[in-house]
Amino acid sequence: MIQTKPLELNIDYTINADGDLVFTKNYHLKRGYCCQSACLNCPYGFNEKTNPHVPAEFNDAWETQYDETDSDPDEDN
Repeated sequence: MIQTKPLELNIDYTINADGDLVFTKNYHLKRGYCCQSACLNCPYGFNEKTNPHVPAEFNDAWETQYDETDSDPDEDN
């Protein structure tokens, strides 16, 4: 049986103001890969390239259709 080391507060995760567990950059680096969930502390840059409010399977389409520097896509020009 594989034994894993218990997570350590303020090393592997923090608790934000809403009481949510937030993994640290250190935790993600120890894991060794990006889960593509747009994690707050993603060291792989995934959260900078995607919209966390769009499901992962639609993010590629979102990126090609809407550039954040453009105006709101719902706004009439």
